[in-house]
Amino acid sequence: MKGIIFDFNGTLFWDSQLHLDAWREYSKKLRGTPFTDEEMLKYMFGRTNEDIIEYAIGKKPDKNMVEQFAQEKEAEYRTMCLERPDEMKLAPHAEEFLNFLKLHNIPMTIATMSEWCNVEFYIKEFQLEKWFNLEKIVYSDGKIPGKPAPDIYKIAAKNLGLDPKDCIVIEDALSGIQAAHNAGIGKIIAIASREPIEFYKDVEGVSQIITDFDQIDKNIFKL
Repeated sequence: MKGIIFDFNGTLFWDSQLHLDAWREYSKKLRGTPFTDEEMLKYMFGRTNEDIIEYAIGKKPDKNMVEQFAQEKEAEYRTMCLERPDEMKLAPHAEEFLNFLKLHNIPMTIATMSEWCNVEFYIKEFQLEKWFNLEKIVYSDGKIPGKPAPDIYKIAAKNLGLDPKDCIVIEDALSGIQAAHNAGIGKIIAIASREPIEFYKDVEGVSQIITDFDQIDKNIFKL
């Protein structure tokens, strides 16, 4: 493998519960009842805000509605993040792994369905510029289809100057794993940050399941 692409939410930053709590709270405003855990798993993680809002209100939202609702929800999420400082940290041994990648000049980037307001927040809070070329980060800009469409991972590989088959993707969401598989990614590693390891055992395309970044064999890279 020549390069690596990280999903961010639930992967490098284990914030699934924060997003779940924020969407559960905000969904009350959208439809009167909070999303269930099953709905979150099936329709929320790895999707765009537009996809989620459309599901919540049961119809295609217009652009202004998407912008307003998304900004309100994400503001609520960022407030929750800052109110829970113990949870504002990168995943176990993620920093050590990122330092290894940087030391060996292994091409790496982030491909997230988060919008820029959140990506900017992560860059500041986690000092991501220490490891990543910020211009190569791929995020939801309103033009990229949500996962499981393969577009985001194809764009990320192109940003690294690599063929998708030469890249590793680290993902936690089923929709993201499917997106990576659809993009022809060479190796997909599922990280069990919220779900049990067994959840990923029969998922197509997954070649390894981890619970900690120190479980990745560094020999898989062409150093």
